[in-house]
Amino acid sequence: MKTVIVFSVSFSIFVTVSARTFTVKNNCQYTIFTDMNVGTDKPSMPTGWEAAPGNASTFTVPDDWQSGRIWGRTDCDFSKPNASSCATGGCNGGLLCDEHSGTGVPPVTVAEWTLGKNGSPDNYDVSMVDGFNVPMSVVPTVGCQAIDCSTDLNPNCPAELQLKGVSGNVVGCKSACDANLDGDPQNSPNCCSGSHNVPATCPPSGVQFYSYFKNGCQNAYAYAYDESSKTALWTCDSSKNADYAVTFCP
Repeated sequence: MKTVIVFSVSFSIFVTVSARTFTVKNNCQYTIFTDMNVGTDKPSMPTGWEAAPGNASTFTVPDDWQSGRIWGRTDCDFSKPNASSCATGGCNGGLLCDEHSGTGVPPVTVAEWTLGKNGSPDNYDVSMVDGFNVPMSVVPTVGCQAIDCSTDLNPNCPAELQLKGVSGNVVGCKSACDANLDGDPQNSPNCCSGSHNVPATCPPSGVQFYSYFKNGCQNAYAYAYDESSKTALWTCDSSKNADYAVTFCP
């Protein structure tokens, strides 16, 4: 039987309105080094922890949490506290990513939120815009849509997108943008940049390997403007004050 370690981290410095509870679980058979980014509109907060298999962690965030992100890092060595400290998802700062890191180095699967109040909805998603490293799910505690990217996309990742670890195994699957398949990231259909920087000029049909990501994880973001699929960005009535469970390897 797995030992489930539950700990609570108090972020009361943020809580000027009612707070929500988040639970982050690691169901993978390997350690995940989790981190989170709270956006630029809030003070810095302590983040980053080691989640062994079976670990579950709980914490609270403000009811109007903006631009919140949670992601997992793999195969980390924090003796070098920089972006190369992990095979995937690394950041500057070591175990605790510094407040300027944004999200970990791609490829990385990311769960994202903007929590609403006063009638505005919660918005949440699982994103592969920066590629894929670890399966994830997001489950609200009330009757709103559970979403996931539960398929491990690494084993069958197309050769052009593979990120390999030191042992030669595939540890991440890059986006076509991050793999620079266009050769010009400043004006790229894959990156939705330059003349392709609006949905009309960056349809999914122009993004290489879109179908690989979307077919593997049908209710997750597969590229920057995936709202058009109606299966990428999800909402929940903020009056329900939903709490959220995030699971790695659901």
